[in-house]
Amino acid sequence: MTTTHGSAKWQGGIKDGKGAISTKSGALSDYPYGFASRFEGKPGFNPEELIGAAHAACFTMALSLILGEAKLTAEHMETKADVTLEKVGDGFAITAVHLALNAKIPGADNARFQELAGKAKAGCPVSKLLNTEITLDATLQG
Repeated sequence: MTTTHGSAKWQGGIKDGKGAISTKSGALSDYPYGFASRFEGKPGFNPEELIGAAHAACFTMALSLILGEAKLTAEHMETKADVTLEKVGDGFAITAVHLALNAKIPGADNARFQELAGKAKAGCPVSKLLNTEITLDATLQG
């Protein structure tokens, strides 16, 4: 079992305020974020992109494990996770995550690849955490 952490600071009101996030690893250290970058599409960080990166990393790593159990090794895998944030009622909710995977896996046929990718989507810890619809497009390169 492991435990790690991330942290956030905030000053001011919701629209005029500003925040900063940090991660234990130092990958992010007092990285700025605010209302405009989260809700208005302005440049800058937002929490949903961090969730997307975490989900893509978790899913891809889980698939690597599952491939190994099937005696397969990826030459290359790249996953993008699109996280949808929408207004729902009086607040906001993450309503969907779409995983898009491109992979080159010597010796894998498409049917087996799709099966294993689906297993990774359902089984990765971040997928289990998220209470939303998760879809997957998995492309096996020849």
